[in-house]
Amino acid sequence: MNINHILVVMTEPKSIFLEILFKYFISTHFKKNKKIISIVGNISLIKKEITKNNYNIKINEVLDITKSKKNLINLIDIKITNKYKYPNYFDIQSYISDCFNKSLSILKKNKNVVLLNGPVNKRTFLNKQYLGITEYLAKKTNSKNPVMLIYNKNLSVSPITTHVPIKYVSKYINKLIIIKKIKSINNFFVRNLRKKPKIAVLGLNPHCETIEKIGEEQKEIIPAINKLRSDKLNIAGPFSADTFFIKKNIDYYDVVIGMYHDQVLTPLKTLYNFNAINITIGLPFVRVSPDHGPNISMYGKNRSDPSSIFCAMDFFNKI
Repeated sequence: MNINHILVVMTEPKSIFLEILFKYFISTHFKKNKKIISIVGNISLIKKEITKNNYNIKINEVLDITKSKKNLINLIDIKITNKYKYPNYFDIQSYISDCFNKSLSILKKNKNVVLLNGPVNKRTFLNKQYLGITEYLAKKTNSKNPVMLIYNKNLSVSPITTHVPIKYVSKYINKLIIIKKIKSINNFFVRNLRKKPKIAVLGLNPHCETIEKIGEEQKEIIPAINKLRSDKLNIAGPFSADTFFIKKNIDYYDVVIGMYHDQVLTPLKTLYNFNAINITIGLPFVRVSPDHGPNISMYGKNRSDPSSIFCAMDFFNKI
């Protein structure tokens, strides 16, 4: 993939995202970035955050990305003045929707652009209509097989189910779903990172065992692995999740496939803290978000770890 432009979507106004983005812009890494960067968001909100954090940052306001320039902080302004309901408050859901809609219209017209979005508060924005931004963007782009990949240059993980409550996970463990998602991940690595990944698959049950004669491992997971192996993917498993994340395994494998969200995200964040990014595979464009939430408790303190945004920019420069 030949990309030359990173589109950054503002989301939650009271989030640490702008803080860590500013930390990237004032670093030496920004000047070395090979891509043009354009932000989609409200200029007043962004300038308030610049002042609050006491950063010497200048904004280059543009009407469209064709006017954006390399090594400048380009901004396409999203107006919010007509969305005020009463003083000092505006409709956050509409603002975030406007930011995403503008960004998606740009991405539809420009094939050499990638998307980096800030985190959202699922209660205020998704409002129980979608499990997460992965599913929201899949619906908006009519994409049928979105895949969540949490990427670190040393080890990446992917859950077969995303933000599904634990009691429903087993219903979604399906041979065809597993095969589709793992093939998407393998193709993503080959196409974008020029690497055939070594893939490990975890079981669902403790020790990959169940009190039933035939559990999810025997019915769905092992047949999926056997099919993928016959298709020449470099894949092994199922492994017991409780003992998998030891040094020899994480040094050997590139990607670990888990059956549910916390099974693989918890160990990855323990190993690498915030030095990882969330990639959605299966959209018409590459979409990335930093691997942290809005973290409102840290908002305005200017003490947040910016590792994830640096990881995202390094990834974009690699593909």
